[in-house]
Amino acid sequence: MYEPNVVGDWQEYDGHAGLRVRVHRLEPAEPPRGRDDAAEGLTYFRIRVTVENRGTGSFGVHLEDGQIDVRIGPDGEGAFVDWRNSQFIEGYDVYPLRRVTAVLYAAGPEASLSQVDVQVQLRVDEEWTDRRMWTGGIGAHEDSVAAGAACAGAQGGLVHQISNFLRDQAEPGTAG
Repeated sequence: MYEPNVVGDWQEYDGHAGLRVRVHRLEPAEPPRGRDDAAEGLTYFRIRVTVENRGTGSFGVHLEDGQIDVRIGPDGEGAFVDWRNSQFIEGYDVYPLRRVTAVLYAAGPEASLSQVDVQVQLRVDEEWTDRRMWTGGIGAHEDSVAAGAACAGAQGGLVHQISNFLRDQAEPGTAG
């Protein structure tokens, strides 16, 4: 089993040399075509999922509804995903040194947005990849993580805890 990534981290796929993915820009945002009536009283946020090809050949990439799962809060409840406003990657050929990005709009109770987990399963050249997970939260910025790390004995947010865990798990001599 793979450890979760922090939002913003790149994840490479072993079976597809040079292909990597990241979930990033987890931020509050209103959907471009208006709010869905089912999201009344919820706070909208936007997630970007970027696929990058650093290899020498092209990859046919699919990242559509059902291949991205968004969970929020400490109990991992499903977020409302606004499929109408989201933009997916549907059968796109990603050539070497190129990127393609999906933009997903979701919503949930504001109190639950400090912990957001995003699970992604790509389909590459008609093959399914392993699922990968990223974790972060709305308002959990790198600046606050750095400030939390500077305070001795202070318990930081979720991103700070994950960063510490991943740093502790890294092999000696790797950049952290």
